[in-house]
Amino acid sequence: MIKHSHNEAGGRARGRNMLAALVPAGLLLVLLGRSVWDVDIFWQLKLGEMILDRGGPVLREPFAALHIGEPMPAVAWAGQATMALARRLGGWDLLRVADALCWLGGFWAVGWACSRRGAPITAVALALILAFVAALPTASIRPQSFACLCFGLLLALRRLERRPAITIALGAPLLVLWQNLHPSVSVAAIALGLSALPGWAGWLRDRSRPVPVAESILAFVALAAMFATPDGFSILHTSALNAEASIAIGASEWLPLWIPGNHLNAIPVLVVALVAGRLILAHRSRIDPGELAVALALLLLTMTAYRFVLFWAVAMVPVIARVAGEPQARDKSPWAAGRVILPILLVAVLVPLVLPTRFAGTLPLDAVSRLREEGVRGTVYGDFPFGGVIIDTGYPGWQVAYDGRYYRYSRKEWRYNGGIENGIVPLVDVVRKWDPAAFVLDERHNAPLASELARSPHWQRIWSRAGVVVYVPRRR
Repeated sequence: MIKHSHNEAGGRARGRNMLAALVPAGLLLVLLGRSVWDVDIFWQLKLGEMILDRGGPVLREPFAALHIGEPMPAVAWAGQATMALARRLGGWDLLRVADALCWLGGFWAVGWACSRRGAPITAVALALILAFVAALPTASIRPQSFACLCFGLLLALRRLERRPAITIALGAPLLVLWQNLHPSVSVAAIALGLSALPGWAGWLRDRSRPVPVAESILAFVALAAMFATPDGFSILHTSALNAEASIAIGASEWLPLWIPGNHLNAIPVLVVALVAGRLILAHRSRIDPGELAVALALLLLTMTAYRFVLFWAVAMVPVIARVAGEPQARDKSPWAAGRVILPILLVAVLVPLVLPTRFAGTLPLDAVSRLREEGVRGTVYGDFPFGGVIIDTGYPGWQVAYDGRYYRYSRKEWRYNGGIENGIVPLVDVVRKWDPAAFVLDERHNAPLASELARSPHWQRIWSRAGVVVYVPRRR
């Protein structure tokens, strides 16, 4: 009877472990099922193609009609080139898979490190699911996926607890690469500094305790890596401009969770924070003060600016994995890794075959393709979220008046854009300023300008669908 009970309990445990091993593949399946919605990936891909063709960053403005030839920051230049290479080699499907593997790779990397250090696979699976739920609303194809991967790898290095020399040797080049893939390595500086604080506090109380050498040195390396790009110290000015313009325009990812536009995004953050908090309070003896400090700081940043939620979610993986299960001996069987990796490979290969890339209906892809049939050349005036699609479709024959690069345009130019959208600036002034070859507008968002075009004898509408209208000069 006792033997039967042991066998039954062992069978249930093996069943739970097998299901937990499928969690990473399940997360990949969900992510690959989402449509492409980010408006900025299109100009980033076109810029990445130019970087590949030229063999280096593009440092002069190629897209914005009133800024052609002006100096341009090389923000995320390596990430743009890498994504453009993926699309060039395998189209949108390969890019979609590569991006998903990078985005999830940050979660998987730190989860794997937790497993190596004794966290049960079921605890790691729970941590991955909760973190994934918190960050999923931000998931789309964009260079931020590289930042997620690099941050996860950095936390994995810390969790593996290797010798300081090894951690520093691996972490330093990772930080420099991160900043060139996506300019957010300042998050690493904050995380490394906070994770080192408990160690220094313990050393001050007891000088026999080890000093957090690796975290401390890498924190300074991360600060230096912020300037290890073609932009150098000017990245500070660019980042400040981007933040200022983003907040002024009302971009929700730069705003706090309590604004109405972020209420839906706040729900998964709140749920995951509450579940994790309950686990932490129930198993306080298992927590790592450094990991918890990083997670709490990133939660505060997420509450004030939603764009930090991805980093907070990755930082929650080691915290939850520690408190969700007792440490145990690592499974060293040859099939342990295969049970996780093989399903991931199957999903990565098969899903694009049965579920091709889908694009969100808010992207004006069909409208811009119709405009391309007209053979127009020059400036295409579009709502700034449409700028990326216009650039990717028509450059070099087309330039744009505005696009999603908030740092590209001055505060005065963004105020002028607001004047157009509110009907203060009339059509005649827009034509005088840009001499546009065509208009691509959201007739609800840009209603005054769209209404003037509809009444004008000089412009004819060639497209109207799902709220998007396209106008070209009327043929005489």
